[in-house]
Amino acid sequence: MAKMAKFSFFSSSSPKYIPSSPSSFTSFPASPLNQNFTQAMMEETVETVESVIRKWDPNTPSFTKIVSLFNHSRKEAKEFIRCVRDLRRAMHFLVSQDSQSPKLALAQTLMQIAMARLEKEFFQILSSNRDKLDPESVSGQSSISSNSEFEDVMGSDDDDESDNEMRKAGESITQVEKASAVVMSDLKAIAESMISCGYGKECVKIYKRIRKSIVDEGLSLLGIEIYKGSRFHRMDWVTLEHMIKNWVKAAKIGVATLFRGEKLLCDHVFSASNSTRESCFYEIANEAATNLFKFPEFVAKEKKSHERIFPLMDLQAAISDLWQDIEMIFHFDAVAGVKSQALTSLQKLKVSIHNALTDFESTIQKDSTKALTPGGGIHKLTRSTMNFISSLSKYSGVLSEILADHPLPRNTRLLESYVRTPISEDEQHNHALSVHFAWLILVLLCKLDTKAEHYKDVSLSYLFLANNLQLIIETVGSTHLRNLLGDDWLNKHEDKLGAYAGNYEIAAWSNVFMSLPEEPTDLSPEEAKIYFRRFHTAFEEAYMKQSSRVVPNAKLRDELKVSIAKKLVPEYREFYRKYLPMLGQERNIEILVRFKPDNLENYISDLFHGTPIHASSSFSSSSSSSSWKSLGCVSG
Repeated sequence: MAKMAKFSFFSSSSPKYIPSSPSSFTSFPASPLNQNFTQAMMEETVETVESVIRKWDPNTPSFTKIVSLFNHSRKEAKEFIRCVRDLRRAMHFLVSQDSQSPKLALAQTLMQIAMARLEKEFFQILSSNRDKLDPESVSGQSSISSNSEFEDVMGSDDDDESDNEMRKAGESITQVEKASAVVMSDLKAIAESMISCGYGKECVKIYKRIRKSIVDEGLSLLGIEIYKGSRFHRMDWVTLEHMIKNWVKAAKIGVATLFRGEKLLCDHVFSASNSTRESCFYEIANEAATNLFKFPEFVAKEKKSHERIFPLMDLQAAISDLWQDIEMIFHFDAVAGVKSQALTSLQKLKVSIHNALTDFESTIQKDSTKALTPGGGIHKLTRSTMNFISSLSKYSGVLSEILADHPLPRNTRLLESYVRTPISEDEQHNHALSVHFAWLILVLLCKLDTKAEHYKDVSLSYLFLANNLQLIIETVGSTHLRNLLGDDWLNKHEDKLGAYAGNYEIAAWSNVFMSLPEEPTDLSPEEAKIYFRRFHTAFEEAYMKQSSRVVPNAKLRDELKVSIAKKLVPEYREFYRKYLPMLGQERNIEILVRFKPDNLENYISDLFHGTPIHASSSFSSSSSSSSWKSLGCVSG
């Protein structure tokens, strides 16, 4: 459609029409003959369009008063739009060339009738086609405004050509999208016609009112309300957490579908005027979008413990994921406040999350529980800390960004030796996060060292450290922490675990290991009896004490049993095989030699389940006199 200068018409009581800028009118030949001919043509145009426009006069009692022109006949709708365009051209000429022409008054009347009809049509189309103009349908046509197959269908001079283009385009889109495209084209045609004729204000007013109500209603259905900071001070955490979860879901739909769809529709309908479409979108979306992004800021301002960091990170991740859409939708100056509000919320969230990380570290360092874990088992601080850290590792993208902006001050030289040097760009990006996780685990290990000192039994201290380090290693190895800390970190801490386990064995079982002769030697029966008694006493004492110990991890438990058995059973079996025959004539041999090698393995296999033995009599039950005789170890 040709672009004409904007002008305004007087109301029906206005005596005449005065152009705002005569120089902008279409040039016509200056010769009297040509001028008279052109004037006749323009006056004839006014007479020609009169019947079409009056037919659809919304103030006449005919059927056209209640019937929609665009729904009744698309062919007549196209004709009506063309008549308005021709009438506008005729009026331009008459105003500039013969302002006293009797046809000018008629033209002004016809123009007012035409604009009243288009205003009514515009309202009806917007009101009755909400399903075809819902943001999801509009969003599905992101390229419609630049697709020539849909451009200015209503204003085309060639009916057949435009119909062919519509059919051609229709082959590549769904029925819903086609219906949406038709409605959008109708709105665009009406808007361009009204704006070009000086009635843009009326058109825009209708559009803003209807579309704003749709946006507000859509957000309300998504659970978005008008947020006020004072309400958050009185809100309990359960309610707030529920609101956060809902906001994350609603924001994705609100931005990617609702606001994006509105922006596309606005851009398409008012494509002829940048200022108009920006003004419209501002009135429709600015207030609602600004309110939407105030919510994370209000949440971030509330003082919360570190346990509530995860909903904060959900909010930040949601805004970060939507940032590209936010920049694309709210890119012009009028709605820059929306982008500014989203950015403010992001910054507030980063500060709040950073504070929560600091609080978490402080909580580990300040843990003052002195209750000893029974049997050297896993301390509740270890479980809670590693559960928290492993959950944090799922938010590596959010945390990397925060630590890059707000590095936590510390001497990281020690930590660097535990974390692999980054190779790829992604690893470099996550290096600060890797160091931070390594630091948090080191803080935990230091606190566990302090707690281990509270045990009076050294072996129990080492078992406590082994159990807790095993859980830390297991957590790192089975979660995203492994990617962040690397295999070197795991290998070094597994070596440390092995050292703890070895120290436990020495502290707990060294008396048993040393109760047998160190070097192969020939012993007298009396000396053999002394060694049997010494071994049995040492083993009983160690077993009774260690039977109450706990090793929750099956792998570590089995490794400890195997290691103890390998050090103990072969030596005892050899000693037993060599010296038991010497004592064959001894009375009460079952009391003197209470453990057979196989019994010894059975006892060791029962360790580390936390089931203490309280009386030595339990050892003798498996070594009855009858069993010795049946094995031929004792005569008689």
